[in-house]
Amino acid sequence: MSAVFKFSYISSLYLTFCLLLVLALSAKNYDATLCHDDERQALLQFKSGLVDETDRLASWVGETSDCCKWAGLTCDNITGHVHKIHLPGKCDFEFCNTIKECEEATRQRLRGDISQSILYLKQLEHLDLSCNGFRGIQIPRFMGSLGNLRYLNLSRSGFGGTIPPQLGNLTELEVLCLGSFYEAYEFTSIINMQWLSSMRSLRHLDMSGVNLTEASDWFQVINTLPSLAQLHLSSSGLPDIHPNVASLNLTFLSSLDLSYNNFNKSFMPQWIFSITSLVSLDLSGCHFRGPPIPSSTSSFHNLTSLKFLHISENEFMSSSLVLKELSSIGGNLISLDMGSCGVKSATLDSLHNLTSLLSLDLLGNQLTSTIPKSLGNLCNLRHINMGINNFENISLTSLLRSFLDCKSPSLESLHLESSQLSCSLPNQLEQLVNLVHLELGENGISGPIPESIGNLSFLRSLYLEGNLISGPIPYSVGGLSSLEALALSHNHLTGTLPESLGQLSKLKYLDLSHNLLTGVVTDVHFSKLIGLKNLDGSGNNLTLRPHHANWVPSFQLEILYISSWDLGPQFPLWLLTQRDLSCLDMRNTKISSTMPESFWRSFPNLQYLDMSQNQIQGRLFEIPATLYEVDLSSNLFSGKLPKLFNSSMLDVLDLSNNSFTGSLFHLLCSWGGNFIEALNLANNHLSGAIPDCWEKWQSLIFLNLENNNLSGVIPTTMGYLSSLVSLNMCKNKLSGRLPASLMWLKELQILEFASNELVGSIPTWIGTELLDLRILNLRSNSFDGTISHELCYLTAIQILDFAHNNLSGNIPRCFNNFTVLSKKETTEIDPVSVFFHFGHGFTEITNSASLVMKGQEYTYSTNLDLVMFLDLSGNKLSGSIPVELMALQA
Repeated sequence: MSAVFKFSYISSLYLTFCLLLVLALSAKNYDATLCHDDERQALLQFKSGLVDETDRLASWVGETSDCCKWAGLTCDNITGHVHKIHLPGKCDFEFCNTIKECEEATRQRLRGDISQSILYLKQLEHLDLSCNGFRGIQIPRFMGSLGNLRYLNLSRSGFGGTIPPQLGNLTELEVLCLGSFYEAYEFTSIINMQWLSSMRSLRHLDMSGVNLTEASDWFQVINTLPSLAQLHLSSSGLPDIHPNVASLNLTFLSSLDLSYNNFNKSFMPQWIFSITSLVSLDLSGCHFRGPPIPSSTSSFHNLTSLKFLHISENEFMSSSLVLKELSSIGGNLISLDMGSCGVKSATLDSLHNLTSLLSLDLLGNQLTSTIPKSLGNLCNLRHINMGINNFENISLTSLLRSFLDCKSPSLESLHLESSQLSCSLPNQLEQLVNLVHLELGENGISGPIPESIGNLSFLRSLYLEGNLISGPIPYSVGGLSSLEALALSHNHLTGTLPESLGQLSKLKYLDLSHNLLTGVVTDVHFSKLIGLKNLDGSGNNLTLRPHHANWVPSFQLEILYISSWDLGPQFPLWLLTQRDLSCLDMRNTKISSTMPESFWRSFPNLQYLDMSQNQIQGRLFEIPATLYEVDLSSNLFSGKLPKLFNSSMLDVLDLSNNSFTGSLFHLLCSWGGNFIEALNLANNHLSGAIPDCWEKWQSLIFLNLENNNLSGVIPTTMGYLSSLVSLNMCKNKLSGRLPASLMWLKELQILEFASNELVGSIPTWIGTELLDLRILNLRSNSFDGTISHELCYLTAIQILDFAHNNLSGNIPRCFNNFTVLSKKETTEIDPVSVFFHFGHGFTEITNSASLVMKGQEYTYSTNLDLVMFLDLSGNKLSGSIPVELMALQA
């Protein structure tokens, strides 16, 4: 290499290096000042109006920092102006794996107020605040002044009220998403859609869930948007489908979603078949009836680009003529949903040549036989749903023959729940090697679970609940290494749990409840279940005995239901390691020790607790404010009643059948909440007067203070309990008269004051004001006077017990007005049980009545609604027995 060339080469490299260095330094210097001061201030003001519980906007700080680097912001690389604010929350709550994940997603939602300062962002083109939680505030009118916007997404963010027509000023807008989906705080509406007609560039419009019941001009306006490619108006209450359209301008529309608008069984509109550009069409739940008239302008064969057709809950799809028309374009279809269309197996034969189909939904039809092979290439089908049909006369092997015969079946998802299957599980299921989801619940499937089930190595969910499956759980289940959900509840499974269950390291949901399982469960059964969140083994005769006294499970459960297991006699200390628990059911688990002092502190997220029917001892000092429902009935708790906090969210509190003593005062009167709907303190040793502070308890539906030592008069403030359905104060020492304020308890169906020391006449207002009463028990008191005719207005009464009082006079002749007692009408509702939500199920608090028949006392509870009873004995009644009384069935 010559010296000249070498020098020239080195010089060139040096100059290149210097140039790159200058550019880098310039870029660094320029990048440091990219953000405009006025826009930074506007953004900081915008942030100040928001409530950001999880610090999503933590980077939005500093008077001199570069706002272009803040989370959710994008600036123009040349001008430095902010042109994008992208701050969506998490929308897909149905995909939360755990309660904790869902709660965290809720916390991440921004809320508060939207500051007008964003108007300083003159170059803003993109604004996405979707899936946040603005709790019913109206979409600000000033958003219509963001004239440079191309993209606006405010859907599912908790806005309310009328959507402001000022948004019509956003003439450059290409994407507008305002869909609400009826979330907790959200109910947006539009009365007149005319303002949309100015958005000539609009390509994507989503108003799903917005109330459009008054928007009669919706179609005329939509038809003026020539650039529209996607239209989503699901669940919007559209008032009319506009069957006759003179001229259609939606020539670029590729996606149309009008699902879940009930068009009152109108005929399928012809204009939809004229949109030949459609790729996706969703008319689910529109209830169109009858087949459209087959012609060149009104049938599926015009929709040659259609790939996705969701058309469930439409009567016209049950026509073989319509299915033949659909077959003419079937080669393009990838996804077809025809659920709940009334399709019969014979009709389905008209559907054929769906050679590209990957997903088929036939849920809730009238199918009785297998899918015809002529329908398409079933070996390529990945998802099929044939649940809620009638396959009682066909075996699972026959039903799935078209798939089992495939050399390489592609099937990943198979749903046959609630389809009246009455066969066994075939070994051939292992041939569906790509299965990911198998749903066969709520059928009459019998026999054992085949060992071959363990060969489905890709299986993530297996639902076999609600069948007649017997025998043991096969050991091979432990080989389902991908399994995340296993539901085997409500079957006839026997034997012990296989230890191989402990190998399912990806398992999150395990439900073995209500079987006939027996034997000992150890820590080996849970050894690798590190992801388990939901365990329900209730209703089995299992004994939990960890090998190690200090066992610490590898999982952190959120839901644990193990009622009827043997956990005792000592309290299981491993339970205290489960700090994520929100629902805990340990009913009837043979625990007879004291509750650990650290119990409440160990479960900061606990909301639902049932530890009833044990023999747990000791004091109960307080109930944390986080709990919604607590059932500690039928234990050996003693001492004073627990304290409730002013911030308590408690709905249900059942402390019945314990040994609590002392006054009701500090429980009833020393807190300010009024959320409790059910309070059961029956069968304790409580004493003293009933406090007069019931104005704090106006949400009560169920109140039982039966069989204590309460004395004094019935407080007048009980008249505040306007929602009360059931009131039981039997077997106390209450005195005085029934206060007139009780007449305001208009919802009352059950009123029981038997075995007290009440005096005075039975008030006439019981008959004139408490017209829903079904049980009235005033037995064994000291009521006097006559039985008033007004009591005959209680037509729904089924138990009337006035025995052993001092009543006198004649028996009213109008007792035949009691239509239930005289069998003139039947009771169609259960008047004695109050159901409350408990975690993923229900808590049932059941009333009881002690009725004396032929000198013997019988207590009725769960079957109380079937009892018809009338007893007036042990009084001083006179005169003849009315013939009308003979018509009663009691």
